[in-house]
Amino acid sequence: MGLEFALFVAIGFFAQIVDGALGMAFGVVATSSLIASGSPPVVASAAVHAAEIFTTGISGGSHIWHRNVDWSLFRRLIIPGVIGGCVGAYVLTGLPEEIVMPIVTVYLALMAVLIFLRVLAKTYRKWPVPIPALGFGGAFLDAIGGGGWGPIISSTLLASGDEPRRTIGTVNTAEFIVTLSISLTFLSQLDMSRYAAVVLGLIVGGAMAAPLAGYLVKILPSRIMLILVGTVISSLTVLNVVQLLV
Repeated sequence: MGLEFALFVAIGFFAQIVDGALGMAFGVVATSSLIASGSPPVVASAAVHAAEIFTTGISGGSHIWHRNVDWSLFRRLIIPGVIGGCVGAYVLTGLPEEIVMPIVTVYLALMAVLIFLRVLAKTYRKWPVPIPALGFGGAFLDAIGGGGWGPIISSTLLASGDEPRRTIGTVNTAEFIVTLSISLTFLSQLDMSRYAAVVLGLIVGGAMAAPLAGYLVKILPSRIMLILVGTVISSLTVLNVVQLLV
């Protein structure tokens, strides 16, 4: 159990470093790593959702401490995000993944292209984004697909021309409230005592990494952050394509 628990801690730490610094991918990294290490998909999904309540809270606190949060954007995201998450969790948990995945994959591929074009361009015109619709859609996809808030929200805002530091800090902080609403809905249907070791390991590892998130976002140059986000989004797109073809 000691070695297995250490593995869960390591997975939680790495997943949170990626998520906290780039505003996305805790669910994807942690779930994929748990399944690869032998955990059944249902255990991986339930454990990650439970752990995210704690990791997003700590990471959000770090971003607040380092003043990475745009509170106006936070308020516009949070209400539609909670509504979208609850709708997805309560009503559409049975929506076939083969319908959702192709749509998300095409969308993320487009956002990755726009982000890299922004990196290469000397000048870039910002285009408007309907924040309430984006918040609802990102949380909705997160609830029915086990992930999506960070990749959908952060990639869209960054591709539209938003400043990376406050965008990532705000999206990561808002994720705590959205994750809490989604997770409580799912956890009310599950006996989490069966997954205690997995959840606790992810929480410990994530809690160790989460305070670093706000600092990394604060010191990383905007161009480097855009490149890293574009790389993560591209990787998620490739992973989705592989899953669809297998």
